[in-house]
Amino acid sequence: MTAGSTEPFAFAPAKINLTLRIGRKRPDGYHDLESLVVFAGIGDTLRLVPGASLSLDVDGPTGTQAGPADDNLVVKATRALQAHIPDLRTGHFHLTKSTPVAAGLGGGSSDAAAALRLIARLNNLPADDQRVMAAAKASGADVPVCLDPKPRIMRGIGEILSEPFDLPVLHAVLVNPGVPVPTGAVFGALAAARAGSAPAIEGDPASRCVESGKPSFDALLDAVAASSNDLEAPALSLFPAVNETLAALRGLPSCRLARMSGSGGTCFGLFETAGDAKDAAARLKRDHPGWWAQNTILGAAETSFQRSS
Repeated sequence: MTAGSTEPFAFAPAKINLTLRIGRKRPDGYHDLESLVVFAGIGDTLRLVPGASLSLDVDGPTGTQAGPADDNLVVKATRALQAHIPDLRTGHFHLTKSTPVAAGLGGGSSDAAAALRLIARLNNLPADDQRVMAAAKASGADVPVCLDPKPRIMRGIGEILSEPFDLPVLHAVLVNPGVPVPTGAVFGALAAARAGSAPAIEGDPASRCVESGKPSFDALLDAVAASSNDLEAPALSLFPAVNETLAALRGLPSCRLARMSGSGGTCFGLFETAGDAKDAAARLKRDHPGWWAQNTILGAAETSFQRSS
């Protein structure tokens, strides 16, 4: 694609789990969960050239990590929508990957949601078309929340979504040590640690905080700190690099809170100002040149580029 291209475009923002509570394992193999989700101002980009057949090519800084095109969630989500609308117009997708793959950022899910938005626009489908949501649910547990990337609470297996919340601006640094963290291994370690028991996840402090009205920055941080990511401890037990990443974030004097996102291994640090976050990212890049570190803003993602300088 060339600069200034007029093909339909969508931004696929990175998804951050500020909290992630994992409940019981269901008969279908999924787990009940409760998670306060926000979206970053950094992510992948997707373009669509309408055409007679569905295809995909991938480039970008992390494009080589994306795997075969037929296994990509962009293609799978489009095919899921085709199952509901046989005469669906599709075309050629061009995906530029900028975020680490399999890193707890919901990258593939956000890419899939961006594809569904583009296809819906091409076919004049309304934003709330239930066939689009059905395709999202069929594509993965994280895809529905990425369709309209705004702060929400996810429940069920991810398909039960709250209305969007108005949250304070969150200046953040996202850091990934470059070590693959397979989701299955992390859930396996969680199951071994729990030995068949699972905690109640209703009434999470962060959920109560945002549901009661727009919190202040300090109130939100306190509520998130009082909650947890239940996958963090099992990930740390398996992957020391994640522990090193969290220690580096928590060692920054201006970092107010640091936690792993999703099943890892990306971690986030929250800061009071954009300058603090920018300085922290620069320091992490200097001290750990092999890590991926980006400063950004967390909240509701825009549909165009929204990058921190």
